[in-house]
Amino acid sequence: MKVFGLTGGMGMGKSTAAALLQARGVAVVDTDDLARQIVMPGQPALAEIGESFGAGLVGEDGQLRRGELARLVFTDEVARKRLEAITHPRIRELWREQVAAWRNEGRNLAVVIIPLLFETQAEAEFDAVICIACTTATQWRRLRERGWSDTEIANRLAAQCPVEEKMARSQHVIWTEGGLEVHRQQLDRVLAGN
Repeated sequence: MKVFGLTGGMGMGKSTAAALLQARGVAVVDTDDLARQIVMPGQPALAEIGESFGAGLVGEDGQLRRGELARLVFTDEVARKRLEAITHPRIRELWREQVAAWRNEGRNLAVVIIPLLFETQAEAEFDAVICIACTTATQWRRLRERGWSDTEIANRLAAQCPVEEKMARSQHVIWTEGGLEVHRQQLDRVLAGN
């Protein structure tokens, strides 16, 4: 089975790539979904976050107060690293289990979407890495359309390696300045070559 890692900057089109791949029948797991899963009420990671950062980060409904946590960790590198130590090993375990299950099913192709693929030194686990990228201007426009402030965008971008580095370290780059059809065609070319 060929396994691709897929990465890129925020707002550059990773979710769109996931939808296009899934529509093509490709097995896809998105670590952002896994990150949400591991902090659901009753999960050990949520309890550990509450212990490490204070019970105020868990609402009365038992849900993680994601916005509050984001404001904390994206302005404090030590806090961010503490959170990553809680979440990243659990996330990696889950996507590895999913890839193993797909291997057992006899799948030919799978994609694991990891925004922090290079930051977590996961590249060696994949046959190839695809980077989803666009211009900085387009990225900022897309993130502002999500309702993020310029400060939030800058803080989050500072926590990731620059997309130029991600592009340079990847075997394939999908440029998302064009429409969906162009995005799909680029993905099809990458997959057809493997």
